[in-house]
Amino acid sequence: MSTSVFRTMSPGGAELLATERGTLLKVSGAWTLAHHAALSAQVRVLDGRLDGSTRVELGALDALDTAGARLLHALLGAERVAALLSDDSALPRERRALLKAVADALAEPPAAAASADGSALGDVLADIGEAMVVFWRHLVGLTGFIGLILETALRVAVQPRRWRMTALVANLERTGLDAVPIIALLTFLIGAVVAFLGATVLANFGASIFTVDLVAYSFLREFGVLLTAIIVAGRTASSFTAQIGSMRANEEVDAIRVLGLDPVELLVLPRVYALLIALPILTFVAMLSGIIGGMLVSATTLDISPVLFLSRIHDNVGLIHFLVGMAKAPIFAFLIAVIGCLEGFRVQGSAQSVGEHTTSAVVQSIFVVIVVDAVAALFCMEMGW
Repeated sequence: MSTSVFRTMSPGGAELLATERGTLLKVSGAWTLAHHAALSAQVRVLDGRLDGSTRVELGALDALDTAGARLLHALLGAERVAALLSDDSALPRERRALLKAVADALAEPPAAAASADGSALGDVLADIGEAMVVFWRHLVGLTGFIGLILETALRVAVQPRRWRMTALVANLERTGLDAVPIIALLTFLIGAVVAFLGATVLANFGASIFTVDLVAYSFLREFGVLLTAIIVAGRTASSFTAQIGSMRANEEVDAIRVLGLDPVELLVLPRVYALLIALPILTFVAMLSGIIGGMLVSATTLDISPVLFLSRIHDNVGLIHFLVGMAKAPIFAFLIAVIGCLEGFRVQGSAQSVGEHTTSAVVQSIFVVIVVDAVAALFCMEMGW
């Protein structure tokens, strides 16, 4: 015969009974979230009253959820719960699974708190390392995407029926024709500024006539193609990223794949080809506009007539400078188009992601253009071009 040491109220409760075989904990009723407050009070009362010989009986347990399993784990302890889980007769299978999931979650060690103490040098080196990892991933991704574009271009080139002429013309209008006014105006003004600077400095040495050479050299070799590429990077790369990124967000790219079409062939190649055609033309426009701006300033401030201006360019500026500038244009065009399209495909599906990758496309394009231009300038200098 047993005597009750502690008795709890239904529907969920626990009784600690003294029997001939030792202390028995009898768990009964519904151990659910609805009775959490009452059960928590009972667990606090029983806390520390169970010893190693206490047996547990769960046959009268009517219901169990995660809140009840958490309280049961707190009452019994990890060792008794593990013993109950190993006993198939103690609980039904579904309740054992629930209790095991809660026990495993509670057994996970807490995450180590970040140390407040740190080395300034260590933090700087860690940031540099993270930046290098990100840079390497971007470089690998860009290289792989370039290879994919070249492979698709070669495959499509031998199948004229797959050429997207309508998309090519539409992108050519947006990237080339629509950009002519802004590029012509900006390069005209910069050409005038360069001529003003040249006239101001060279006049002190009695060499004002060399302002013509300064304007011609700077725009044929560097300013014409570089300014054009930077403007196009800000205008067109962002447009490519936003267009493709919006399609990614709306799952249109996935729909293209479902239809059996190649997104690179459909979306990327027309944009790359359009920019390869447009940027050299825009570079030529920029060269002319910059030289005309310098010619206007020379005529108004230095009394150098347009005829003399053009004659000096013809006599002193070689064709190689024009060719060097024009040779950079297709390289810049390809890199800008590839970066813009790649960032579009990296969009994750939200408006925030579209904005972030659009900004990234502009920054990367301008950075790559300036780096490649600097490398090309050093190469041409070493080659004597």
